[in-house]
Amino acid sequence: MGIPEEIKGYIEGQIDYYISEAGSYRQIAEEYTPEVGSVPDAAFGIIAGCVYSAFLQAYQGRGMSPSLVDMREFNVLLKGRAPLIKGAILGSLPGHQKDHKPTART
Repeated sequence: MGIPEEIKGYIEGQIDYYISEAGSYRQIAEEYTPEVGSVPDAAFGIIAGCVYSAFLQAYQGRGMSPSLVDMREFNVLLKGRAPLIKGAILGSLPGHQKDHKPTART
């Protein structure tokens, strides 16, 4: 069956929100240094966990449980947006340009 469109749209919106707030989640991760080896990886994990929690809560709110197919689709969705999440986290670190976009040479 796959993720219902309403839930999928909600999750995509959640991912967009967390991308826009990546700097805040980087700051949370920094509170755990030196215990965490990588602040960007820890921030990514926090964001992924928040999105996963929202995914499960969206199903629970509809009185449903995600199937294995739904879980796989969620993982594909999150993995597909992972470069944007990671880029937003790295863009919020000192020394990294947040809006840097490579240009093609002709």
